[in-house]
Amino acid sequence: MAIIKLSAIERRRLSAFVTCLVVALFAWLFTVLSNPYKYTVKRVLNFKNTPQRRAFHSLQPDTINATVQGTGWKMLFSQMTGENKAVTVDLSTLENKNYVVLSTQLSQINDKKDLDHQIVAFNPDTLYFDFSNRLIKRVPVKLVTALHYQRQFAQSGAIRMKPAYVTISGPAEVLAKIKYWRTDSVNLNDVSESFRSRVNLVPSGEGNLNVLPKSVFVSIPVDEFTEKTMQIPVKLINNRNFYDVKIFPQKVRVTFTTSLKDYPDMNEDDFEAVADLDQWKQGYRVLTVRLNHLPSYSKIVKIEPQNVDFIVKK
Repeated sequence: MAIIKLSAIERRRLSAFVTCLVVALFAWLFTVLSNPYKYTVKRVLNFKNTPQRRAFHSLQPDTINATVQGTGWKMLFSQMTGENKAVTVDLSTLENKNYVVLSTQLSQINDKKDLDHQIVAFNPDTLYFDFSNRLIKRVPVKLVTALHYQRQFAQSGAIRMKPAYVTISGPAEVLAKIKYWRTDSVNLNDVSESFRSRVNLVPSGEGNLNVLPKSVFVSIPVDEFTEKTMQIPVKLINNRNFYDVKIFPQKVRVTFTTSLKDYPDMNEDDFEAVADLDQWKQGYRVLTVRLNHLPSYSKIVKIEPQNVDFIVKK
């Protein structure tokens, strides 16, 4: 392939030409993007001033096509960033109608928008709604958590929420499907102390569904745990024929974890160790010890011995 050799003067001329071409291209691009254009974007619908005496269901998707008038720069940036801002629609007219005309609300929709980024039209321009009787229902709050504790720390008591129930109102067919209402997720790492805070509820995804209150106060008791060992008497169960049965030993050593707060108050009445005589009828020579009851939030480390001997006098 032939290589074109340029003199120093020709190289300077070529460099100047390329520079001028690039400058001219950027100048043209800047001019073009500075001109006003109309382009279509999707917008999420938010509702305000919803009817208090009428439950409604939107007959359209929760997004709408909006025609926006703005500069080419705005159009370019909206495409690059995937901009999908919400449009707030006033539903106060639904008290006596079953539709809302968006073009009549353009001025208030554009009120907080830049002058060079105004919405000029919607498709569709009219939103239609289906109405039903508005009912009220009370459901429990479900706390969503992802807690990771420091070593030897754990939840030491029941979680308390105030209020524990929320009131929801909306269409009967929607309320029938709701059994509880979730909170925002509480994500905590290296937890070593009790958690007490106000937690928001998950907002309603439907404009015709109201939830009150919007948040609850949550208390999660946390304490350091340690091991404790106690002698627990073994109770014989399923002695249906009232045999005279002696078990050896009559007590077992139970090692368990407990919070430091509850440590001094633990006693044998908090536990129930049992041996099942049905195992003898199944051919067992020893009876397995199991715990039917132990304090909440305690965990068994070991039981010694795990089996007991027995003598049956018929």
